[in-house]
Amino acid sequence: MIRSVKVAVIGAGVSGLIAARELQREGHSVVVFEKNNRVGGAWIYDPKTESDPISVDSTREIVHSSLYLSLRTNLPRQLMEFSDYAFAKKESGDPRTFPGHEEVLRFLEDFAGDFGIDGLIRFEKEVVKVEGKGNEWVVESKRTRGGESASREVFEAVVVCSGHHVEPYLGEVPGIDTWRGFQMHSHNYRVPQPFTDQVVILIGLGPTCFDISREIAQVAKEVHVATRLNRDIAGMKSENCGNLLFHSVIKCVCEDGLVVFEDGFSVYADAIIHCTGYKYHFPFLETNGRVTVEDNRVGPLYKHVFPPALAPGLSFIGLTYKGLGFDTLELQAKWIARVLSGKVQLPSEEDMMASVKDYYQLMEENGLPKRYTHSIYPLQADYKHWVVAQLGLPPSEKWREEMGKECFKNFAEINQNFRDEWDDTYWDAIIQSTPTS
Repeated sequence: MIRSVKVAVIGAGVSGLIAARELQREGHSVVVFEKNNRVGGAWIYDPKTESDPISVDSTREIVHSSLYLSLRTNLPRQLMEFSDYAFAKKESGDPRTFPGHEEVLRFLEDFAGDFGIDGLIRFEKEVVKVEGKGNEWVVESKRTRGGESASREVFEAVVVCSGHHVEPYLGEVPGIDTWRGFQMHSHNYRVPQPFTDQVVILIGLGPTCFDISREIAQVAKEVHVATRLNRDIAGMKSENCGNLLFHSVIKCVCEDGLVVFEDGFSVYADAIIHCTGYKYHFPFLETNGRVTVEDNRVGPLYKHVFPPALAPGLSFIGLTYKGLGFDTLELQAKWIARVLSGKVQLPSEEDMMASVKDYYQLMEENGLPKRYTHSIYPLQADYKHWVVAQLGLPPSEKWREEMGKECFKNFAEINQNFRDEWDDTYWDAIIQSTPTS
């Protein structure tokens, strides 16, 4: 029997927008709660930064945006579109295959408008509590402006799409508590000018560190990147150029400003920027311990989406990373929408828990820490194929995987110019000639 349920979607970023579209298509009644005054979530640029540059002060005013002014996508347009809604180049827009953040925001705004999602959204409404009551979910929300008391509303299901770029994660650096220099998390980085003529240390080497280190190097005296990547550090040093140098992890920092790396190099630094990612954080969610966050593992979750004890009433979209773009979010949204309508059946709670435990065991056997639980790679490279099979959809095009692999290869090789060297003609030919898998 096909059924329609009343669903609350928390967040109007990429995950929330595609969730609302798919839920609406399945005939569900949808309400989207968004604390901002516009759609876009993490793709909304805000020049403001938080009063605490490392974002650990619980009393700070939280700034949702983590975008820096120069940010461009690290995936090509083709991997940042939905199955039936192309991220096409527009005459008046950014013509690049790897466009700036403004272009992505316009794409999301157009998507929300074209599918009537704007009409489902309650803007400037922050969810402060979500609690299950039997087969119902009570959602408490309040206006972000005006100071009114929280209002309560009952739903049959809740989809959490609140993102995970709000609570910055800081790596452990011996001596950092007494270090005299300036510290910040990349969440609060916007432009390079404050670091002019300084010696700057960046910790990490993901896409954010990849971009920021090169941008700051244009104005700084020296930039040193400390990374714990499991690769030949000598190979990384071969990429050293000008005032940008790579090192192994920081051994310790001293009160007088000295930073000592495990490779034996040391330097007096003015600033340290933590490009160390974020922690999953759901302060509004009350589940009596049935969903927890431990060392960045949200769980237990069946296939990163459904908590077995609370499925299908509670679900999550967008926890996975190292995927190939927006298509993973779209598949998760389709899966949730069809499970709620009864078109797709979940296994029993016991079978879902067994699947979760098997995955955790596989991670342990492969030496992967908990914090890598929601990474698509290396253990769940076939994750999207699995979801596609659950939905009974045609297999995704092979060129998408090949294009994603090419992007990851350039990150691994620290190729700073790959976005501008991208061969559109080559990939257009591959797309046209590659059959579905």
